[in-house]
Amino acid sequence: MTIQRDGFASRFGVLVAVAGSAVGLGNLWRFPYMVGNNGGAAFILLYLFFVFLICLPIMFSEFVIGRKTQLNAFGAMKKLAPRSGWLSIGFISIIASLSILSFYSVVGGWTIDYILRSFSPGFLTSDSEKLASTFGNFISSPFRPAVMMLIFLGISALIVSAGIKNGIEKYSKILMPALFFLVVILAIRSLTLPGASEGINFLFNPDFSKLKPDSVLAALGQAFFSLSLGMGCIITYGSYVRKKEKLINISVTSALADTLFAILAGLAIMPAVFAFGISPGEGPGLVFITLPQIFAQMPFGAVISAAFFVILLVAALTSEISLLEVVVAYLTEELKLSRRKAVLLTFITVGFFGLLCSLSEGSLSELKIFGKNIFDFFDYVSSNILLPAGGLLIVLFVGWKMKKADYLDELSNNGTIAVNKFLFNSITFSLKFLAPVAITVILLNGLGLIKLF
Repeated sequence: MTIQRDGFASRFGVLVAVAGSAVGLGNLWRFPYMVGNNGGAAFILLYLFFVFLICLPIMFSEFVIGRKTQLNAFGAMKKLAPRSGWLSIGFISIIASLSILSFYSVVGGWTIDYILRSFSPGFLTSDSEKLASTFGNFISSPFRPAVMMLIFLGISALIVSAGIKNGIEKYSKILMPALFFLVVILAIRSLTLPGASEGINFLFNPDFSKLKPDSVLAALGQAFFSLSLGMGCIITYGSYVRKKEKLINISVTSALADTLFAILAGLAIMPAVFAFGISPGEGPGLVFITLPQIFAQMPFGAVISAAFFVILLVAALTSEISLLEVVVAYLTEELKLSRRKAVLLTFITVGFFGLLCSLSEGSLSELKIFGKNIFDFFDYVSSNILLPAGGLLIVLFVGWKMKKADYLDELSNNGTIAVNKFLFNSITFSLKFLAPVAITVILLNGLGLIKLF
């Protein structure tokens, strides 16, 4: 008996939802400081290499697995490879999603707090030390960041509880275009600041001598994190995509949108970083310290500041809900829980680990796991171990286990659309050889078993 499932109602809905999963804090919060910490333009080139030669074929594969089976990440592997080690793909997807949700929800809470702060007298200032002190005092507080994290998680849970068509798709259609528009405006303003040219040079003039030993690992981890690979999001969303939609077009469009947003985020932040004399390797707080300085120099700065952090919140939400859906889909389809109960259980689980991540910036800062606080540990394990491990298993499964004809059949919509032969052969080569070798080397480096340099 076929289970009636929710799904996307339109092609545009699919595109904005998938783009929303990819475009989020990974672009607007994480990408700029990763660039700053790893030498600028040279890191961006590494990132683009991984996105288009390795990550895009993996995205194709995840879409194929999801739409072919019409099931959650675990259920999909149970159907394609029952009673086999390939089921670990499903397990890794769920664990990775929970891990990312734990620290991602904390940052989402920060955006809510900064929406409120935008209306506070004296918040907007060009004094970087004051802004850095404000941010540091806030995240180290034991109460307020935790409350904001739970509010953010609660909003996300409410959207997911409404389902795909009436929840995820509905809100993505409205909010993703707004995000793009405002980031463009901010980038234009940042580029007109005195001294912005140095930031532009940092972003687009590669100096490979500035790459650090772990920059390759960081670039692949960022590519996986940003494109939502290895965490079950694309498999899960793919299961809701109608059979008539073109998976290659959706994947390429999503990757291009993600990359464009990442570059725009860099243009909105890095010129301002140099204009105000801030270190480009400022860290995760870069967006919360640098942007208020930009807003302070703009007419109606408080309004623009509030609007930006609302949009940043939206970007965080679109990614958060895709991660929540991975876990919720598993609980509803495999454990037969109602959607409401599944959402509640996920909220409680993520809320607990999210509280630990939040407190690790303050009262639990002395608690270390392999030398990292809890927030950084979840971030590192997710980006550098779980996502590459999940991606590696997916490319091995699709490249070597899955029948080539079945893969082509899904990409071509049962033979109704033409798939360029050179493109398909290139995808196959990447899945069989290029992606497994690259991901294996990076994964072993992340585990400390080998050294790349």
